[in-house]
Amino acid sequence: MRYLHTMVRIQDVDASLHFYCDLLGLREMRRVDNDKGRFTLIFLAAPQDEIRSSSEHAPELELTWNWDPETYSGGRNFGHLAYETDDIYALCQCLMDDGVVINRPPRDGHMAFIKSPDGISIELLQKGEALAPAEPWSSMENQGSW
Repeated sequence: MRYLHTMVRIQDVDASLHFYCDLLGLREMRRVDNDKGRFTLIFLAAPQDEIRSSSEHAPELELTWNWDPETYSGGRNFGHLAYETDDIYALCQCLMDDGVVINRPPRDGHMAFIKSPDGISIELLQKGEALAPAEPWSSMENQGSW
């Protein structure tokens, strides 16, 4: 058994790619447009998880965009995606500077939660040992659900 991908439905391709690629640093690996089914699949991978060999794909995030408008709710009941980062404080600051709410700040220097534009909960984990507690994170309160 091998983990292949996680699929989340999105409503705005540009907003989602900005969030996942520009802010989180994922890279688009491939895209599939299905005219008959009226949807687009966009497969993303973390830079350190890109294609490992010509026949094996990295674990991926599959963004599914249905061309006909739909309303999705209940992102929290999906669970969450998790990504490891080299510097959780720097990443959270970058996200916050771009208007992303840090729902669960990295008070412990180890874990934070944010949400995608479609309400998908995303856990950010510090690679290796937790960073020393630091402001403004140490005294920041939780915001909303995560």
